[in-house]
Amino acid sequence: MAQLKGANSSLSSPQSNADLERNRAANERTPLIQPNGHENGSTAGSGTQEDETTVINQKLPFRKLVIISLTVCMGVFLGAIDSTIIATLTAPISNDFHSLRLLSWLASAYLISNAVCQPISGRLTDIFGRGPGLIFSHVFFSAGNLICGFAANEYQMIVGRVVAGIGGGGLMSIATFVASDLAPLRKRGVAQGILNLFFGSGAILGGVIGGLFNDHTQLGWRLAFLIQAPPSLLAAVAVYFFVRIPPKQSSKSYLARIDFLGALLIASFLVLLLMGLNTGGNILPWTHPLPLAAIASSIVAFALFSWWESKAVQPIIPVRLLVDRTVLSACLSNFFCTMVQFSIMFYVPLYLQVRGFTATRVGLIILFAPLGSAISSFGAGIIMNKTGRYVALGIASGFVMLAGVIILQLHNQTTPSWLTALLFFLSGLGYASMLTTTLLACIAAVEHGQQAVITSATYLARSVGSALGVTISSAVYQNVLNAKLWEKFINYPGAAEEIARIRNDMSELQHLPEGWYEGAIQSFMEAFHAVFMTMLAMSIIALVYISLMKQHTLHSTMERDRR
Repeated sequence: MAQLKGANSSLSSPQSNADLERNRAANERTPLIQPNGHENGSTAGSGTQEDETTVINQKLPFRKLVIISLTVCMGVFLGAIDSTIIATLTAPISNDFHSLRLLSWLASAYLISNAVCQPISGRLTDIFGRGPGLIFSHVFFSAGNLICGFAANEYQMIVGRVVAGIGGGGLMSIATFVASDLAPLRKRGVAQGILNLFFGSGAILGGVIGGLFNDHTQLGWRLAFLIQAPPSLLAAVAVYFFVRIPPKQSSKSYLARIDFLGALLIASFLVLLLMGLNTGGNILPWTHPLPLAAIASSIVAFALFSWWESKAVQPIIPVRLLVDRTVLSACLSNFFCTMVQFSIMFYVPLYLQVRGFTATRVGLIILFAPLGSAISSFGAGIIMNKTGRYVALGIASGFVMLAGVIILQLHNQTTPSWLTALLFFLSGLGYASMLTTTLLACIAAVEHGQQAVITSATYLARSVGSALGVTISSAVYQNVLNAKLWEKFINYPGAAEEIARIRNDMSELQHLPEGWYEGAIQSFMEAFHAVFMTMLAMSIIALVYISLMKQHTLHSTMERDRR
């Protein structure tokens, strides 16, 4: 039956006890899915959040579990399609707007809003419920894609990616919270594996569909965005009817439980950091006051965020949990591995298109990454369900990912496409297994009531890693490319104008003046090699952090009272 553990259970005043009994009664009258009363959740205090109790959901009948899972997975599937569609279309979109500098902003605008949304989504859906959070995410995801589909200039395109990123971040993170709500730790890896199967399927289709739409339809890349809105809105309707998971219970008002200052500080940190990194060496020199001031301000914002979260009663991310060795190691592993994976997903396709590959062909090669992800995430879940252990599996995933990045160092102007496909397969194989094992490590290291916020911490690490990975790769790429082009063509007539055209539009490679082609291609290859070497360093650091995780018990019940 229901159990109350944590701050609330220790209150002794008559008023507090009365409030507690009302909360408890409310919880016990709130079924997960109507109408069967025996499916009501039980409650357990978070142990850290004052005046809150957590509803621990009892085991659901298989049919209802399938309905909820499929409804939630629709959002994961659509978000995955969007992630690989943009990976294959960044070059065509940038070419249409005559600005290769737009490439990094197409990725970063989406990833910044993702990074802001995901850590906040854990706390907000604890308060308002998973269902309303998913509906909000679907609406924003649809609106963002419609803005992109009808964008008349690069600025509207960036706004669309920001809006879509807010929705896409929620679709991914809230789906993970729901899996934690409904599955005990021992089976949690299998549940995550199922989510990743949908993610892998969507990512496979996204790369191919994006290339086909761009190469073979009249609307081109615009149709790839417009077509995502209708199914997302239908999914929002399905969430309204089927996803009824009770939020945490509290006598406080909704607004009193939201950490507004923490949200503002983490948003400021991410926006300032990414603005500084994207601007420096890309739009303005690194010595310009704007990138320097933005990066310095982001450091101050992060310091203030860390200080405030350590004091806040109900923080977005409890800083004290990050002191735990396993939690910290898992979050840093997510951070560095995601830097690598997103750099691969955005810069290897660009490398292929510089070599003359069509968007369709690039999409077919990219699909090996989600194929590897689907296999390894589900396989990792099964292994952890059987053995109850995850540390060795996490280390193995780090080595697999490192092997893929080592293969990347062998790439040049004539590398066969099967080797690139192998790179994508290994990176997807290692990355997805790492995500599953580190997520389980974090959840197992904290109390049940902290599952959503600690999951948000891993998503924050991934989001910051993805944004920083693409941004750092962009800075390395743009600066090395610019330096190599000037090194080779400084004495050529009209060099400044031609170099500017090459950097802003890859199609210029097909219209170069006589004597420019070989030097230009070599400059591109040297820039890509610098990016690939950066990825190698990140992969090694990630492997070190994965190896520092400790083993915790993976319980077989939601109450965590036995194995």
